[in-house]
Amino acid sequence: MIVNQTDWGWEIINQQAHGLLAVQMALHWQPDSRPVNWAETLVALTEHDDGQDPWEGRRHLTKVGAPLPFQIPQYSVDQCRRMIEIGLQKSYWNALLLSMHTSFLYESKRGSDKALDKFLDEQVANQTKWRKHYKVIKAEAQYAYDFVQWFDALSLILCLNQVPVQERRLEISTGPDGTVYFILQRRDGSLCIDPWPFDVQELAVHVETFQLSQVVFSNDNELRYALQKAPVVRKEWVFKKYSEV
Repeated sequence: MIVNQTDWGWEIINQQAHGLLAVQMALHWQPDSRPVNWAETLVALTEHDDGQDPWEGRRHLTKVGAPLPFQIPQYSVDQCRRMIEIGLQKSYWNALLLSMHTSFLYESKRGSDKALDKFLDEQVANQTKWRKHYKVIKAEAQYAYDFVQWFDALSLILCLNQVPVQERRLEISTGPDGTVYFILQRRDGSLCIDPWPFDVQELAVHVETFQLSQVVFSNDNELRYALQKAPVVRKEWVFKKYSEV
């Protein structure tokens, strides 16, 4: 979950919803710079956080009973496998990009857990096999994954309320094209990305958030019930291209 603390409790965004937000923006990436297997790549971006652990026990809570934010270091090999299996039901390309996502997230943890090491070794073999299936070189697959990763980063910046005030720039990350992109908020509240990566002059996007006034929960079932009853608020952003930044 994406968890933002507020003065009235918690603002919760499902990670799957953040994937949908990412796709709303990715649809407008400049056509001449789009990765191969365009439709499948967009679906992989939507699915890159799927396969989450079931709501049982205290899997979605901190030790003190607060909603568990995704940033708290943890991993689930089972969740990674489920996510890739979801991709495989669509295509090898979806599975390839999702497999690359798990490598991006967890290769740094290699050596800490035998089950994770085995999983990571399997992904190296899978990625080689799936690239051969599509007859693409590693660089083409990497470009597509870097595209996914860049929009993942941009979507998280929005969902975590990380855009600075007073028109200060924040680096998003290096895009798949090797360009470093920045985001800033204009005085009218609209957002701008420099350099401009989209095929339209203005773009409106949104995500649904759950507003929780209850702060602490005893178990996952209590949290899930509260989310089902919580007000749902649509959070919106407007990107505008400016002649100068």
